[in-house]
Amino acid sequence: MIVNVNGNPVQAEDGCTVEQLLQAHRDGSGPCAVEVNRTLVRKQDHPGFTLSEGDRVEIVTLVGGG
Repeated sequence: MIVNVNGNPVQAEDGCTVEQLLQAHRDGSGPCAVEVNRTLVRKQDHPGFTLSEGDRVEIVTLVGGG
């Protein structure tokens, strides 16, 4: 299936969860926020949140600094 990640089409397995998508498309460094179809997905929900064809996913990596 195709989902849009930060505005780009990405091939994902049917039944892919937010957690699996992050593992495949992030380097894993630092905390992030995930939004699916304009709804924030809490970190504890990532393993059980199943994506669907055409979902729009925004991944925002949080960075600190000063």
